[in-house]
Amino acid sequence: MSDLKRFDKTLTTILIVILIIAVGATIYIAVFPQQSEKFTEFYILGPDGKAGNYPTNLTVNQTGNVIIGIVNHEADDVTYRLVVQLNGNILKNDTVYLKDKEKKEIPFTFSSSNPGQNQELEFFLYKLPDNTNVYRSLHLMVNVS
Repeated sequence: MSDLKRFDKTLTTILIVILIIAVGATIYIAVFPQQSEKFTEFYILGPDGKAGNYPTNLTVNQTGNVIIGIVNHEADDVTYRLVVQLNGNILKNDTVYLKDKEKKEIPFTFSSSNPGQNQELEFFLYKLPDNTNVYRSLHLMVNVS
């Protein structure tokens, strides 16, 4: 047998083995996909639905509007508790249930009857049943004149 035929036979055998490994790896990945990262998106948008133009300068009793967004990427259905506070006073305390990959955007209106600089509007998200540890939080500083 010539060296060229022996080389062709060896190369063919190597290519067949590589093909079998590639097919086996593809099947394994399809049958046993890796778990993706589990997390929850938690965000606030301005009144126009964009990440900006937040109501940060208000007059006494003027309303500010934001949109609170929650997206579940936890690979399971989750019940959350959403708490919104202005200077420690609770303005909203709701339970939100989301299926896996479900998104909810909640319009939220607030106002303050107390003038002052740097009033803190806080958004807390709890992943129930844990009512003690805040899972995600956001803050918006508001000046009221």
